[in-house]
Amino acid sequence: MKRHRVGFIGVLILAVILVILGIGWHQQRYAGTISAKKISANLNSSLITTRQKKQAQVTKKYQQKLNSSSYTENHMYVKLNPYQTSPLTALVEFQTKAASQVSLRVVGKSAKTAIKTTYSGYKHKHKLSVLGLYADYNNTVVITIKQKNGQIIHKKLRLKTAKLPAALAAIKINVKTANKQKMVIGQDKLTFIVRTTKQPFGIDADGNIRWYSTDYSQHVFKELQNGHLMYLAKKNNSAKVYNEMLETDFMGRVYKEYHFSSEAKSSNSENLDDDVTVVHHDAIELPNRDLLMTVSDGGSKYIEDTIVQVSHKTGKITKVIDMKKILPAKMWRKFTSEKRNNGKIDWLHMNSLYYDKSDNGLIISSRHQDLVLKLNYKTDKIKWLFSGKKKSSWPISYRNKVLTAKGKITYPGGQHAAILLPDQSNQQLKDLIIFNNNIAITNGPKKTSEKYSEGVQYVINEKTKTIRQTWSYGKSLGKQNFSQIIGSDRYLSATNRLLCFGFLKGGDRSDIIEVNKKTNQQVFNVQLSNLGTKGYTYRAERFSLYPNNHKINRTYE
Repeated sequence: MKRHRVGFIGVLILAVILVILGIGWHQQRYAGTISAKKISANLNSSLITTRQKKQAQVTKKYQQKLNSSSYTENHMYVKLNPYQTSPLTALVEFQTKAASQVSLRVVGKSAKTAIKTTYSGYKHKHKLSVLGLYADYNNTVVITIKQKNGQIIHKKLRLKTAKLPAALAAIKINVKTANKQKMVIGQDKLTFIVRTTKQPFGIDADGNIRWYSTDYSQHVFKELQNGHLMYLAKKNNSAKVYNEMLETDFMGRVYKEYHFSSEAKSSNSENLDDDVTVVHHDAIELPNRDLLMTVSDGGSKYIEDTIVQVSHKTGKITKVIDMKKILPAKMWRKFTSEKRNNGKIDWLHMNSLYYDKSDNGLIISSRHQDLVLKLNYKTDKIKWLFSGKKKSSWPISYRNKVLTAKGKITYPGGQHAAILLPDQSNQQLKDLIIFNNNIAITNGPKKTSEKYSEGVQYVINEKTKTIRQTWSYGKSLGKQNFSQIIGSDRYLSATNRLLCFGFLKGGDRSDIIEVNKKTNQQVFNVQLSNLGTKGYTYRAERFSLYPNNHKINRTYE
């Protein structure tokens, strides 16, 4: 009996020792990190209603106009720039006695530059968003009213807009190539210039600005599932910190404002006078409408290595991923090459997120590790790692996650905008595209570093952990199109990709190229210069002004 008791006590003591050792190892491994609770407190996110309250009176006024029988197809209510932030838009409201379907067309200055859409259903009350007007121009807008009996009425409006603000008017937009028959522009798409700071704007195939916001934005400019826009803004244009994420629309109406404390701000500049930001490079929408954002943790040492999930219902942080707790500790503890003006270490520099809804996966791009990786978003476990770092250089526990190249391959170097292509029919095979800046920071290819930048497409077999390159474009453009920082590679169709070489000639120029991947022929090439300090093109997007799920004649909520 005593022998059994001694044995039990021995096992118990051993277990306690192992627990203590485990705690000690855990504390040692994560020394220098801060808790998820503290990170949430540093960001202190919330939903505010400052802009909605300011807009409430005009929104009520527009609702009253819509309900008024005073406005008919022969006497429409028209308001240019209805929310005072989108000057190249107009609100048109009227009623028809017979239920009618309404279409509109902003007449273009040349072929395939008209912006047009049709609102669904037959209704008596009609609220139209007129988008894509030209600046400093007497625009012609044709409104077509179709009754159920087939009767059609055409009405014509003339809308005179103001000049572009000086900073936008000064931008030189040089369209080198525009094959409108082969471009993916549809009936209502513009190429949007997502800027490092200052006003975002959209251009047509001729290079004319057809939409812009008077509110400055930085890095984040996305379309949401409901057809609204999400972009990162400041309290006002003269404020120093970008700490408000807006859900808005092309007309300028604000639906949500996510506010963040400036406690966790960081900067991508060595200049102390430059703007700072809380959401430093990317934000995406999850299927449940919550937002995922790349942020800094608010600690004293490291920046741009944390992801937070923000509830779309409460504005509060519901999940924190600190990448220091996922990647090898050596990566961040011994990284010394990138420091910001506050002395903080930018060892990871996440610049894009992409959610794979087929398997609850999260694709992350890390510029400063020349690394693209995928996490299981439920467990935060790594699914695969893609970089030029030799497998033997990874800790043993990570090596089975490293993708093995099949054939000749371009490894990422300072890359941006890592996303998967849509319609992944084979769940084991994933088509990945990136904008490869091709600058070796830690693990990138040194032999070709800084000689060119390119868009690259790969296919990944997630079961066998292999990767094969299937397409690239940019090498032939050479050094003149080497973009040291920023850029994007966007899917437009099965054949077309939209590349943004955002930082050329030290930031003096940005090139946006639409290329057919089957022929590698350019179908659109626009060069932008004189973009202003920090105003260069962070990314280029091709968005519809009237997304399919937004083609509904909504009444005011």
